This record gives sequence, C-alpha cells and structure tokens, in this order.
Amino acid sequence: QLQLVESGGGLVQPGGSLRLSCTASGFTLDHYAVGWFRQVAGKEREGVSCISSEGASTNHADSVKGRFTISRDYYKNTVYLQMNSLKPEDTAVYYCAARSPRCPTKYESDYWGQGTQVTVSS
Repeated sequence: QLQLVESGGGLVQPGGSLRLSCTASGFTLDHYAVGWFRQVAGKEREGVSCISSEGASTNHADSVKGRFTISRDYYKNTVYLQMNSLKPEDTAVYYCAARSPRCPTKYESDYWGQGTQVTVSS
C-alpha cells in the first residue's frame, strides 16, 4: 500500500497557525519533490508550496509567501507545511503530492494524499 497521509488540519481563528504533516506509507520520500495544494469545493486545485527532493530549494505561491513554510524530515519520512497568519481565504482542503524528480503539478504527480480540511474563521 503506497500512499500519502495528511494530518494537522482543523478550525483556527484568523491570525492563527497550523502545522500540516504529510507522511508517506509504503515508500520513502527521499527522492521525491513534495508539494502542497489546496482546493475549494467547485474550484480547481491550486499549488501552494513545494520542496525539492534534496530539500535545497522551496517555492511558494504569492498568496502565501512570507506566511507559509515548507520543510521536510527525511528520518520521519514526512513533509510539513507551517501556516502562520492564517486568513479566511486560506480555507480549503489541503493535499500533499509527491513526484520524482520535479515538483508535482495538479496534472502531474505520482502520489496524492486524501486531504485535510483547514478552516479559518472567527
């Protein structure tokens, strides 16, 4: 069973923080670039952040730049998304995806997680 499992979502007030985790089961993420995506019901999935397989480079969507940080722990076979200063417009289902060797896109990915709901509301 090869899969990605996200966790850490929930309800948070505007300005708050959440840390999402993406853990691989059945394979190692060491040689995969891993990205985070989000999707609102009825709309297309959009890329949020990505980290290279070696962990040397990261990129973020303009909408989250300066607020979100992506990182990885090879020993734990896990990629994290630290989300700070959350806004209501960050509300979405967040998915992680893994692709080798380049960052996944909404069309090109080897693995997808099941998603975790993030709701930012007062």
